[in-house]
Amino acid sequence: MAGKKYAAALAQVDRTKTYDYKEAVALAKKLANTKFDSSVEVSFSLNIDPRQADQNIRGAMVLPNGTGRSQRVLVITQGAKEEEAKNAGADYVGGQEMLQKIQGGWFDFDVIVATPDMMGQLGRLGRILGPKGLMPNPKTGTVTMNVAGAVEEIKKGKVEYRTDKDGNVNVMIGKASFSEEALAGNFKALFDQIAKIKPASVKGSYMKSVTVSTTMGPGIKVTVA
Repeated sequence: MAGKKYAAALAQVDRTKTYDYKEAVALAKKLANTKFDSSVEVSFSLNIDPRQADQNIRGAMVLPNGTGRSQRVLVITQGAKEEEAKNAGADYVGGQEMLQKIQGGWFDFDVIVATPDMMGQLGRLGRILGPKGLMPNPKTGTVTMNVAGAVEEIKKGKVEYRTDKDGNVNVMIGKASFSEEALAGNFKALFDQIAKIKPASVKGSYMKSVTVSTTMGPGIKVTVA
């Protein structure tokens, strides 16, 4: 059945053209046909070589209209910062005892925020956390002394972006239930951010293609301009 639904959705996408971003998100929203509230994603194919340090794009930003997804935040810290994290709305807070729980196979969280003083101990769990993409990183604002600010941003709809080995960046910008305006606003904010961080060493065109899609839905190519 999914194959038939996909084919029907694909038939409504003009493969020969690129769409204005507002048209693209409206069409993606219309074609979402899962029983659950589909995620809407943007995929950037960039003319970069991630093996070059300056072209290995990574960072985070808060989308203006959130993501529609609630993130469970674990804060690894100690002392007065524990209270600060709890007051900011962290789901789990602790130090050594939390690290032991993770070592024992506990993963009931989506994001880890850590204070710099805990990174030495956290680093020992790199083999467990690294492959799952859960290791905190200063570049994405998840290693910080401002734990309250970090937790609040994540709860508001912070997304991380990073290039894969082929120079692609995939980011969720919301749910199919969002209004067209909310999705378009999130798309524009993300597009502007990716455009702004173009590495100086990139020659020629930077964005090869940009595609919007929903979970199990067809890709809709967006005009890069």
